[in-house]
Amino acid sequence: MGSTFGGLNTAYTGLVAARTGLDVTGQNIANVNTDGYTRQRITTSSIESPARAGIFSAGVVAGQGVSIDAIARLGNQVVDGQVRSAAATAGYQSTRASAIATLEASLGEPSTNGISSQLNAFWSAWGDVANNPGDAGPAAVLIGQATSLAAALSAGHRAVDEQWGGLRTQSDGLAAELNSAASQVAGLNARIRTNTQLGVGSNELIDARSLLTERIATIAGGTVRDVGDGTVEVLIGGDALVSGTSARTVTVTGGYSMATATAGVAVEWADRPGRSIPLTGGSLAGTVSLLQPAAGGVGGTLAEAAASYDALATQLATQVNAVHRAGFTADGTDGHDFFALTPGGSPARSLTVLPTGPGTIASGDGEGGAHDNTVALAIAQIGVGAGSPDRTWSAVVATIGATAKSESQQAALTDLAASSAKNRQLSGAGVSLDEENVNLLSYQHAYQGAARVMTAIDEMLDTLINGMGRVGR
Repeated sequence: MGSTFGGLNTAYTGLVAARTGLDVTGQNIANVNTDGYTRQRITTSSIESPARAGIFSAGVVAGQGVSIDAIARLGNQVVDGQVRSAAATAGYQSTRASAIATLEASLGEPSTNGISSQLNAFWSAWGDVANNPGDAGPAAVLIGQATSLAAALSAGHRAVDEQWGGLRTQSDGLAAELNSAASQVAGLNARIRTNTQLGVGSNELIDARSLLTERIATIAGGTVRDVGDGTVEVLIGGDALVSGTSARTVTVTGGYSMATATAGVAVEWADRPGRSIPLTGGSLAGTVSLLQPAAGGVGGTLAEAAASYDALATQLATQVNAVHRAGFTADGTDGHDFFALTPGGSPARSLTVLPTGPGTIASGDGEGGAHDNTVALAIAQIGVGAGSPDRTWSAVVATIGATAKSESQQAALTDLAASSAKNRQLSGAGVSLDEENVNLLSYQHAYQGAARVMTAIDEMLDTLINGMGRVGR
């Protein structure tokens, strides 16, 4: 009789295991589209029969049913690490590619309003003045075209400066997001460690933490180390951002315009000011790399572009003024500049046109009479010279275009690598509806089987108790 009642318990453990399997499978199906969710499985083992001793013990003894050991999270730490690494590289490259593509678009080349077209029109206007020295019409066109060229240089430099400022503000936002994610990971570490000590499952908490550490990697190239007590340690730049249940904060230093950030922009520990963090990946590292000061062509991309505008404005003013000073205006004086630059400011932003009419334009050298056009012709020829501003600007456009193309190609490759790593992760940890439906059917049949065993034992007990041993029947 005892073994019969034991059979009821055996069947009951089967019912519980099958029902738990159904619950876990249903949860998997419900979270098929949940970002960061890792599929789960119940792990079970047989309950052995207690050992019997004595002369009547013999043979194989039936077990006592099934034990639910755990609800396992089917994640892979190696693959998770690959996902974080790929995300860090992709975050860095995509940030740079996007910013440099925006910079390239701001150049407006080739177009009728681009600086190349403006330069061509400027030299052409000098040619018209040379053909009609002293006439008001060509002189007015020249002054208007020169003013438009100066405005185009100023607008181009301003666009770069505004983009720089936008990225600088964006870097603060990324640092704030990084600090928030680190704080959340520390909080989850505390909860998971407590659950681990109590023997309580923490699969959903681990999923949330994994999603946060992946975001940290995307921002700052963080790496993760499993401590072993349920917590993880998150490192950026070789130092701990999260350790156990505590998190550190980072801050971005440097001015909010190129003029005030002469020393560049850096990411530092809030508790150790002055010590920059050598970020090796992530969108924050990509942003900071773009915000570095100009350094002769090898500095931050945006500052180098702004320096190119300034260099072009300086070259234009220097070359035109050098020839214009040798000419004579209508009042018979020479030594007049055509362009003016404000000392100490940005040449591209401060370039202005000095002549106000035909009488203030030095079109001749004073030796050719009323139709002297030697100076105007010489200035018109500057645009085709070996060291012309046109060639300088063409080189700037070509360099930025090549950089934009290279960064775009690298971003495409790193995005592909990140997608590939993510797919590998999902192939093992993602929910497959086909597989879950098969599991659902398996657990349903297991539940029905355990229920039938319990029904059979119940009927047998009913027969033994109520249907046997009745006297006088």
